Amino acid sequence: MAEEEVTEPAKKKKKGGGFRETIFLLAGGVGLALLLQAFVVGSFYIPSESMENTLLVNDRVFVNKLDPSVDRGEIVVFKGWNGEDTIKRVIAVGGDKVVCCDSKRRITVNGVALDEPYLYPDDFPSGDEFSVTVPPGKLWLMGDHRSASADSRAHYERSEGWISEDDVIGTAVLRYWPLNRISTFSTPETFSKVR
Repeated sequence: MAEEEVTEPAKKKKKGGGFRETIFLLAGGVGLALLLQAFVVGSFYIPSESMENTLLVNDRVFVNKLDPSVDRGEIVVFKGWNGEDTIKRVIAVGGDKVVCCDSKRRITVNGVALDEPYLYPDDFPSGDEFSVTVPPGKLWLMGDHRSASADSRAHYERSEGWISEDDVIGTAVLRYWPLNRISTFSTPETFSKVR
């Protein structure tokens, strides 16, 4: 059998097909990454000290956007009081009564005192006293560095302390930057006692 000779135009055609395939794969990968970012997992940068020491300035976290449920104790990213993406801890959900403070200066939710080991060292649960019942579909959120956090307490006086559950973008699941502080987030044990 005679060998077939490959002509010059056939070589060019094959080369061009590989290039188009590479561009298609790159475009598909970028499209998939954008879809994941928009609907599944988001990456967020920490701009302030309001969540120290749990989250430090310049940390970066991944947020789960798929699960719409929000539970007490979770760290969430939401559209904040000024319209910007904000990150805080959920202290209470719709129907909960939140009070500051009990005789030991602890915040209570539905009469259960919270032990908050995640608070910034030597910080206090709240400098402001309050007693509120969270409306249905709303959340009461506070930073872990309470004395440096403009959270639900700061906006309560204008009846804007609540954040709608619909304003939650997602729940923080993983700190991925800096590399030496990679960790996942879990709900603190104290919130399991609240009914």
